[in-house]
Amino acid sequence: MPTQPEAAGSNRAALTVCVMAATLMQALDTTIANVALPYMQGSVSASQDQIDWVLTSYLAAAAIMTPPTGFLAARFGAKRLFLVSVAGFTVASMLCGMSQSLTQIVLFRILQGAFGAATVPLAQSVLLSINPPERQGSAMAIWGVGLMAGPVLGPVLGGWLTYNYSWRYVFYINVPIGILCFLGLKVFLTETARNATAKLAWFGFGTLSLAIGALQVLLDRGEQLDWLDSGEIIIEAIVAASAFYLFLVHTFTAKEPFVRPALFRNRNFTAGTLFVAIVGLTYYASLALQPPYLQDLMNYPVVTAGLVMGPRGIGTMGAMLIVGTLIGRVDTRLLLGVGLGLTVWPFYLMTGWTPDISQWTFIWIGVVQGIGLGFLFVPLSVVALSTLSPGQQTEGAGFYNLSRNIGSSAGISVVNALLTRNTQANHADIAQHVTAVNRVFESPAVTRFWNPLSAAGRAALDATITQQAQIIAYIDDYKLLMIATLVAIPLLIVFKKTSAVAERGPVHA
Repeated sequence: MPTQPEAAGSNRAALTVCVMAATLMQALDTTIANVALPYMQGSVSASQDQIDWVLTSYLAAAAIMTPPTGFLAARFGAKRLFLVSVAGFTVASMLCGMSQSLTQIVLFRILQGAFGAATVPLAQSVLLSINPPERQGSAMAIWGVGLMAGPVLGPVLGGWLTYNYSWRYVFYINVPIGILCFLGLKVFLTETARNATAKLAWFGFGTLSLAIGALQVLLDRGEQLDWLDSGEIIIEAIVAASAFYLFLVHTFTAKEPFVRPALFRNRNFTAGTLFVAIVGLTYYASLALQPPYLQDLMNYPVVTAGLVMGPRGIGTMGAMLIVGTLIGRVDTRLLLGVGLGLTVWPFYLMTGWTPDISQWTFIWIGVVQGIGLGFLFVPLSVVALSTLSPGQQTEGAGFYNLSRNIGSSAGISVVNALLTRNTQANHADIAQHVTAVNRVFESPAVTRFWNPLSAAGRAALDATITQQAQIIAYIDDYKLLMIATLVAIPLLIVFKKTSAVAERGPVHA
């Protein structure tokens, strides 16, 4: 996007506000819906694994539509694409709030993710274009604050809106912001030159999109349909594998593939892409697990759940500000190692959680985990993208973010499928000990609440067994996330040390 020196003074300030609003709106929607999921679940009569489609559909759609952002901006103009993205995201948000069924919510969340995918890269591009080189660092710092504010405000704002109004307002809140942002961009943003000859490798884009979509549906519906015992799941697996095979053939044989194989000859980029998929998997999966744990097992009101989850984002924000000053002075691999350690330790502590843990325990463990994330995201972006040539960085950033979103959506689906299955298995194991000859039921103190001979007693006993089964299932999920994080440690050896000059160079988020 060419520089726009005329966008100075009040225009530059107004554009910065509009761009920040667009970034904040998109960043909010990655976390604001999490805390409202139990309320949505009851409203649309969805199961535990089904309601998580609200999260995974958004992430998968954003993953698919992120890589073609550069082509769309060149072909139709950055301003037009930005306006369409903001308008589409706003309308989709309103439709999400008006939804009356799970199908409608998931459909409109897909639209939200598809339209919102271009928002963040376009926001960064606009800020770079309206600021002279000496001010671009400050502009990126301001933009970064807006991007980091989303995870901080999301759970708190989502809990407050859900408690005082309805879960629908976690989507309606985007409408006034989106309208003001659209009007500001319409008035102040200058259109860029369009390249009518710009081309997109449609076959590569289509096959990759089909592979991602089929895989996500497979993961989302697998537990409900009993995996490979279902004809639908088998068909989706065949479609995903076939589409990915065709994508690979296209990548290595086409003259102008959708993703150039040369990118993966850079071992920093290849390792970073795998690394960020694991980070996305563990972080977003953890975020998806915690709201139902707080509200269903610990009986927290939705506002309290949002408040105790919010400080995690503050830890991330503080860590990212600190790490920004260390990059170029400290080996990036050391920063990543610290980040992994600060991520693994909280997961280890979570494997000992019960509903009796205090709010303070939940908060400080979340803050530590947030700090670990801050030590991972910025250095990982630098080490993965800074060694690419300038002509490869935009394409590399698109695939890098695609990998993060795929890891995030797949992680949420996997941990919730395991949560459902392990809860059932644990319930069956515990129920084996509830027999007529179990002498525990001879105690009056026990039979007062859990009398297996009465309907009320059996119902209370089943509820207790289900709760215990869920607690164990959550512990199993946290163990899995801890192991997945540990798997990333060998990738630190693969990274080559980048020069201080490269590490200080501008890198697209």
